[in-house]
Amino acid sequence: MKDAHIKFETAPNKVAARITKMRPSAVRLLFAAATREDVISLAGGMPDVSLLPKRAVRKAAKAAIENQAVTLQYGGTNGVLATAQVFCDMVRDIGIRHKAENVILTTGAQEALDLVAKTFCDPGDIIITEGPTYLGALQAFSAYEPDIRTVEFDDEGMRMDLLEEELKRIGKGNPKLKFLYTIPNFQNPGGVTMSPERRKRLLELSHEYDFIVVEDDPYGRLRYEGGHCLPLRALDDSVIYLGTISKTFAAGLRVGYIMAPPGVIGKINLAKQGTDLCGSVFDQVMAAAYYTDTPWQNTLQKFVKTYDKRRRAMFAAMEEYFPPEATWTHPEGGFFVWVTLPEYVDANSMLAEALDHGVIYAPGDAFYPDGKRGRNSMRLNFSFESPENITEAIRRLAEVIEDRLELYRAFIAAGAIKE
Repeated sequence: MKDAHIKFETAPNKVAARITKMRPSAVRLLFAAATREDVISLAGGMPDVSLLPKRAVRKAAKAAIENQAVTLQYGGTNGVLATAQVFCDMVRDIGIRHKAENVILTTGAQEALDLVAKTFCDPGDIIITEGPTYLGALQAFSAYEPDIRTVEFDDEGMRMDLLEEELKRIGKGNPKLKFLYTIPNFQNPGGVTMSPERRKRLLELSHEYDFIVVEDDPYGRLRYEGGHCLPLRALDDSVIYLGTISKTFAAGLRVGYIMAPPGVIGKINLAKQGTDLCGSVFDQVMAAAYYTDTPWQNTLQKFVKTYDKRRRAMFAAMEEYFPPEATWTHPEGGFFVWVTLPEYVDANSMLAEALDHGVIYAPGDAFYPDGKRGRNSMRLNFSFESPENITEAIRRLAEVIEDRLELYRAFIAAGAIKE
């Protein structure tokens, strides 16, 4: 009798076409290498949770445990209203006014990205992002098979002149154009911040060309220098605002949120019902307890001081060790620095050599939808390692880069290639 069970290996045609088009996360693939004792990782975007006060964490967990009749039960799809109110109260100090009933709590901001794309995108619809942009967003969006267009940034964020050119190509009133996704504060992976003038212009263009603005703000409270910039949501209440506790409390709890107009929230609620019914009530209650019953602002300042020290260590090490052919961004906050090397250097193929030297990074091509651009770039993280480890990692990485430059110079000298 034939085995009726369909084996994946013998039935590849059963896999949905959209899955075959999706790329694995470059950073997730590097996690195994990052656990090696001889490797210093500059690849991930992890917060340093060792900085959290254990007493405050225990107090927040105890509050959730003591209410187990609620926290261990199913919850509403929108999430715990009291927790949503906590987040609404928190964003008031950055300029956002929002009602808790128009919030959806999500399983991290990553689910929020998926839900936005699931709600708005049909195959072939147009999404605009910064180029490069957060690779997790690209993964979430790509499942719905959109046409992702990218717009370059400079030190003041997404370039509005290039955005206008792209919008003219798309055309006014084009029903295929759905939303623009941006990380205006300390962008991932670039580290740049969108200037107030460009924020205003972006919102003007969103109304002129009729597209939604999706603002992702995981790093906004982690500013180390410069002044506060009002969120896009504070300037225009049509903006969809995504937040998370991952960078200021606990990434492992997986609590994020979406703030949007009521009609949008209702549609996203429908999308979430089919995804997970509801998020973890336990996690949501614990998060609310942390932000209401513990001195979390003191811990936030500890994060800021620690990350700033590590950021400065990375800058100093790059100034000392990196060759003059390398350039990099100078973020005022967040987790990341974007490094650009000469075009003839392939940062992806260089990764194996870097691993041999005991250092890893996130190659730049992972942050583009086509996986082709950005091959001479890399994202470096400074939030997790100590200043001493960061300095050593940059020294090791500089050796690898210099080896590639020397090889190129040797080919030039031999006449094998032309400059």
